[in-house]
Amino acid sequence: MDGNGRWASRQGQPRSAGHEAGSDALKRTIRAALNHRIPVLTVYAFSSENWSRPKSEVRKLLDLFLRALNREVRELDEHGVRLCFIGDRSAFSRTLREGMQQAEKRTAGNAALRLNVAVNYGGQADILHAARSLAADAAAGRIRPDEIDEARFESMLSLAATEPPDLFIRTGGERRLSNFLLWQLAYTELYFTDILWPDFGEEHFRAALADYARRDRRFGGLSQVKSA
Repeated sequence: MDGNGRWASRQGQPRSAGHEAGSDALKRTIRAALNHRIPVLTVYAFSSENWSRPKSEVRKLLDLFLRALNREVRELDEHGVRLCFIGDRSAFSRTLREGMQQAEKRTAGNAALRLNVAVNYGGQADILHAARSLAADAAAGRIRPDEIDEARFESMLSLAATEPPDLFIRTGGERRLSNFLLWQLAYTELYFTDILWPDFGEEHFRAALADYARRDRRFGGLSQVKSA
């Protein structure tokens, strides 16, 4: 979800206004995912690298996150959205950690959409954590090294409970993954748009889905498209 700062600059507003507008774009995207019966939506809300931003911006981001969490969880629950958080929560305030835990507990039984929110998350750190956990299990004799395969490795990652994403959407014109779901995106279809995140709406979501529908997904194999 990229482009909040640039959007605010073009509007002559502070960066915090861009983040507020980005929150509205997220609500539109969640509604679009529900309308199109998308089973899982994973969003990159706060990366582990975002701590390097100015402290004032980080503080406003986290304040916005907490306010949005308290304000939106009831509506998400009413629409059958299951809220899950991935990433290292230890750096957040106790109030924010408790808010995330309560939101997860409240929506745990919902099945219309699983909304994974990546906070203080990094793809490299996710892989490193999985490797360290498996190494510790092997050193303790709980598993043998030759028992470590892709399935066991994936079971230690943040999104172990979900299938790898089919489609990756990045707004704002940048063409990179920025340390997001590095393992899981191995065969995901990538879609980049110049639309800044606060301007992203259901029409842009539909355009990404239409582009995805035209792709020939081979997963390293031969094309499944038959020639005429």
